[in-house]
Amino acid sequence: MSSTHDLFTIQFWGVRGSVPCPGPETVRYGGNTPCIEMRVGSKRLIFDGGTGLRVLGQSLLSQMPVEAHMFFTHSHWDHIQGVPFFVPAFIKGNCFHLYGTQSPDGKTVKQRLTDQMHHPNFPVPFQVMQADFKFYDLEVGETVEIGEITIENAKLNHPGEALGYRVNWRGYSAAYITDTEHFPDKLDQNVLKLARNADVMIYDATYTDEEYHSQATSKVGWGHSTWQEAVKVAKAANVKKLVIFHHDPLHNDDFLDHVGEEAAQQFPNTFMAREGWSLQLVESPTTNLAAVGERQTSV
Repeated sequence: MSSTHDLFTIQFWGVRGSVPCPGPETVRYGGNTPCIEMRVGSKRLIFDGGTGLRVLGQSLLSQMPVEAHMFFTHSHWDHIQGVPFFVPAFIKGNCFHLYGTQSPDGKTVKQRLTDQMHHPNFPVPFQVMQADFKFYDLEVGETVEIGEITIENAKLNHPGEALGYRVNWRGYSAAYITDTEHFPDKLDQNVLKLARNADVMIYDATYTDEEYHSQATSKVGWGHSTWQEAVKVAKAANVKKLVIFHHDPLHNDDFLDHVGEEAAQQFPNTFMAREGWSLQLVESPTTNLAAVGERQTSV
């Protein structure tokens, strides 16, 4: 039987974009903004710190002390607004390694996370957090090695810039590609590089093509993509599983059900990201791969 050090598991804690949207019409998919946890071998990786990070933090309180490597795609508010409410960060003895690139105006990830907690934006400063924080300023295209894990990054097409990530471990790979806008006449080579032959690609499919090209409410230039483009990338990059992510806050559960059905007709191994969903990439004697992508856990 495989131990926890032999597993590659992805847990979704926040799957919405732009703004949290709790309510009766978003119960099945959830309303928290982006946060994904990957347990890769013995390491814990966290991608983005939206409001889903608060929920993840509550689950970690029973696992103290905690060490995690946190990678930020960018610092738009929906991707960092959970950091001030991440309870493990306030507890001495925990250790967090934080990674991100400098913003176009030269601010580091440390400065941007600190700024959002400055008065009058927040009642207490970042400095009150008692965990051990280690900050790393990434260069675009830089590869990070954490034990047996390698994490690649590439620049995405998003206002204010954003990074996509690819996690590689023992021949398995997962691509996290959110907050990117496709090009009108070609596939983004950076996206294809991150997604190449990946076991799973998590992709920003905020809109439908109809919404994106709407004459009345065009979303061109807003920095996000569509599920139809996600399918194109998945096919071109030869990914095994496609996960539709960064759901528009205006898309209710029924709408997302419909998107999932349509996308699966074009790319059968398509899944809709849901809060609490756990996706296991590594086969073990107790894992039925036919059911991978269908496991639902409580949050």
